[in-house]
Amino acid sequence: MNLSMRWLREFVPLDEMPIRDFTEAMTLSGSKVETWAQEGAEISNVVVGKVVSLERHPDSDHLWITKTDVGSGEPLQIVTGAQNLKTGDIVPVALHNSTLPGGKKIKRGKLRGVVSNGMLCGITELGLTVHDFPSTIEDGIMVLTEADGCKLQLGMDIREALGYNDTVVEFEITSNRPDCFSVIGLAREAAATFNLPLKLHTPQVKGSAGNCAGLLDVKIEAPDLCPIYTNRVVKNVRVKPSPLWMRERLRAMGVRPINNIVDITNYVMLEYGQPMHAFDLRSVEGRKIRIRRAKPGETITTLDGVKRTLTDKQLVIADNSKPMAIAGVMGGEFSGIAKDTTTIVFESACFKGTSVRTTARDQGMRTEA
Repeated sequence: MNLSMRWLREFVPLDEMPIRDFTEAMTLSGSKVETWAQEGAEISNVVVGKVVSLERHPDSDHLWITKTDVGSGEPLQIVTGAQNLKTGDIVPVALHNSTLPGGKKIKRGKLRGVVSNGMLCGITELGLTVHDFPSTIEDGIMVLTEADGCKLQLGMDIREALGYNDTVVEFEITSNRPDCFSVIGLAREAAATFNLPLKLHTPQVKGSAGNCAGLLDVKIEAPDLCPIYTNRVVKNVRVKPSPLWMRERLRAMGVRPINNIVDITNYVMLEYGQPMHAFDLRSVEGRKIRIRRAKPGETITTLDGVKRTLTDKQLVIADNSKPMAIAGVMGGEFSGIAKDTTTIVFESACFKGTSVRTTARDQGMRTEA
């Protein structure tokens, strides 16, 4: 399991502790550390810059000559082939003698006879994706915006500007310690290891009058495999990207950010160790949810796009006519959250651990849940 040190410090005051001291002590106390890494460690001498002018290259029909302000001295002349820039854009600038992921080195040079004092970077060149920064594009220069939560101070190290500087520790969690498959679980271990206070918070949930009973008919038909199943309906939802701080934490933990609703379920799972799922209420046929064993030969296409054949030993979350999720493993393709989703059903349940493990094994699936 990956652990974001930035997230861990929300619960345990470890700010001044060197990472080597932390990993060695945690291993000796029983929480074995496999390795640790600094995000963006391969990136150096890349800063935030602002495009102050653009002009066509005299010997090219696709190259642009930019003057880019990096917060010190005169603006730098940098040549780029990107077509998505305009004057005033804030961009990542790889300066002379900089390095990028994969060992790529950037030096001053000439492009068709014009001096270029570095390179303007796209998101893939920084080792990131559009899931990390949804407002950017893959084919072009990364344009930094306040909407994405980026820091726009000229000359700032790009890792700090993007929040791409967390320390990630990989733990080997054995099957007899499921309590450690969460940030809070490892925070308890860290607090005990270093004799430090554990600062937990109590979530505050404000709901309107009413309950789900008027919107959903829920029945547990296999109580031996699912003793507890709870859900909550949320209306007037707007599906959009999560804030930067949440995307940072999910990325550090090895989970790809998707949108605010999906990210909320993954965030809760990682923090508390309690898997969740969100359904679009429109996809719940008959407004009925049944927690039951699958019918022999019944099929479901899961969120990874794979059509799977189920057995009567496997537990599913179903509506009036079809399985919507494989319980405790993965949701179904057509029960997920879409851009136009407005009403969602959050579910949280207690499934029998052996049932989840054998189902995941038999289906060849290994997920965070």
